[in-house]
Order: sequence, then C-alpha cells, then structure tokens
Amino acid sequence: MSKKELKSVDYGLEKIFEDAQDFLPLLGTDYVEFYVGNAKQAAHFYKSAFGFQSYAYKGLETGCKEYASYVVVQDKIRIVLTTPLNSKSPINDHIVKHGDGVKVTALWVEDARKAWEETTSRGAKSFMEPTVEKDEHGEVVRAGVYTYGETVHMFVERKNYSGAFLPGYTSWESEYNPEPVGLKFIDHMVGNVGWNEMDVWVKWYEDVMGFVNFLSFDDKQIHTEYSALMSKVMSNGNGRIKFPINEPAEGKKKSQIEEYLDFYEGPGVQHIAVATDDIITTVSKLRARGIEFLSTPPEEYYRAVPQRLRDHDHELAEDIETLRSLGIMIDADEEGYLLQIFTKPVEDRPTLFFEIIQRMGAKGFGAGNFKALFESIEREQEKRGTL
Repeated sequence: MSKKELKSVDYGLEKIFEDAQDFLPLLGTDYVEFYVGNAKQAAHFYKSAFGFQSYAYKGLETGCKEYASYVVVQDKIRIVLTTPLNSKSPINDHIVKHGDGVKVTALWVEDARKAWEETTSRGAKSFMEPTVEKDEHGEVVRAGVYTYGETVHMFVERKNYSGAFLPGYTSWESEYNPEPVGLKFIDHMVGNVGWNEMDVWVKWYEDVMGFVNFLSFDDKQIHTEYSALMSKVMSNGNGRIKFPINEPAEGKKKSQIEEYLDFYEGPGVQHIAVATDDIITTVSKLRARGIEFLSTPPEEYYRAVPQRLRDHDHELAEDIETLRSLGIMIDADEEGYLLQIFTKPVEDRPTLFFEIIQRMGAKGFGAGNFKALFESIEREQEKRGTL
C-alpha cells in the first residue's frame, strides 16, 4: 500500500466519526444466518472443522413445522444454519438458486423499531416489519431490510431478553463439542455485486444505513495479468461493522467476482473474515481438521517481507518461515501489521469462503497482498475451468 493510500485510510478512519450519520447506531454483529440444504450436517461441519460449539436449536421438537435451525457459537461469533422442512418453504427457492449461502446478517441494535423505520423511510425495502417475539425469558424485537441481491440485514433488539438465543429456540445440549480453534469475532463481511453496481450500493449504505466509504480500490490497484476488480469499504459510525463491496472489472479472463456471480446466480456475501489473536495456532488447527486454504504465495513473496515492513517501528513477532509453511500472508500500514489467510470455498459451488485475520494494529484490508491472493485464486479457477 502506498503512502497516499495509507493517508487515505487514516483520514477515512478519522472522518468516520465526523461524517457517519447517527440515526442508526449499531452495537455489533448479532448473528449470521445461512440457508443450507441440510442444517444438521452443516452444523456438524462447522463444529468439527471450525471449532464451533452447540448453542441453540429450533425445529420439530420445539413446535416449528416449517424449518429447522441449529445455532453454533465460538466466542462472539454466532452462526445460524437453517434448512426447510417441506417443499413449499420459500427457503427452498433460495437454496435451489444460490446453493448454501448467507441469507441474513443480523445487526445488534438498541431499538429495532427505530432502525427499521429509519432505513425504510430512506428507501430500504422491508424484509420483516418490527416483530415482538416472547417466551419465559423475556422478549426480542426483530425487523429486517433487504440489501444487495436477496441478502437481508436483520435488526435485533435483545435488551429485554435473558434466554440463550431467541424466543422459540431451546438450548442445544450435545456430547460432541470439539475444542475451539481461537476464532473471536467477525472482523468484516464482503459482498459481491454485479457490473456497475458497486457505486449504487455504496450510495445505498451511505443514504439508508448512514455508513461511510473510508477506503476504495480500483482496477489499477487490484489486478493481475488476467483479471481485475474494484472494491469500496463501507463502515458504520463506531467502526464495528465493515462491509467491503466488490464488483468485477474488465480483464483478459474471468475474474473471481464474475465466477461468484455466475455460480451464486446473483449478488451475495462472498466471504466472512473472522478474527483471531493467534493466527498460527488457529490455522494449524484448521488445517489439521481438514480446512483447505488457497495455495501458498511463492518464495519470493516471503523473501520480500522484511523489505515491505522496514519503514515501520514495530517488528514482526511471528517467524516468517512458520508463516510461509502455513501460507499466511503479511501486510502493514502506518498503524501496524496484519496477518491473513483465505480458505477455499467451503461448498461445491465456488462461492462462499472464509478469511482468518489477526490484526497487530493495522486498520487496512491487506492491500499489499491483493496480487498474491488473486493469483492464488486464479490458480484454483484454472483447475475448475472457470478462469
């Protein structure tokens, strides 16, 4: 990342608190809900491979005849895996079209009614009007709006609730709970949109959600010999919620964004970045459990690391050879450095994947790794015959 880009990052972060609207205060990510073909098996995968723990359940045994949902948790990350229980459920339509994927990004708010009113009055399409859900543990208010594609932002107000997850769910007790791998919270979530749609959705997040675009990359910065993309990072006022938005750009061959749009059959969540305090341990455990990562950058990438970090006062605490052996990439900005690695798609359609990230002060998104990352993705595309 150039000094000009670094200054842009710093300036953007400072300006967030000045420019972001205050009509939609967000406290954090509440949960992420996937629509999947078999929630029971998907829950087993996220427990076994990613170290999530059994948390809550809703289904036939709790009186729900339409769908089953398994909730798994690791530190502050909650994933809800939902599958339909009959052919008439609209959830089927989503799965048939998109395959397994993210349907809901739930945002924790103080006042769900106000959040829905503020966003719909500014042009958001309603997914669910404010709804009060109650049980013996209190009440939760939820309301939702559509964002890009069929993806939904759900506002969750749980200040008057003491239950495990949501009314209608029961605690999920299981004798099988593999050890966590050290995942802490969701750092950011990236959405892919179609040609010439990025700026449309940037404006939507600015006008409807009060977000600020604090970092931008164009096809001159994010490209390889064969493909390119453009990206803008949107953040809410307190910086807890970050949604980068990607769109494809012209290149010699098909970009990863185009491949995603083809197989997901529309815009959607491309990847979820989850934070860890010890990426070496986390990635080692994930590899041992069968998680596949993108191919390791070439030797010259790691030989250049000391040169890339030489202008910074901090020193890399991790051993470069260990990082190389695991395929972990390194980038830096004026605030510090970060370590990151990306899984291969976690299902057969080349759509959703995960990023594991450890921030050592850095506020950026690994711009210095873009070329190595996208070349690695292109090697996978070539194997799939989709480049």
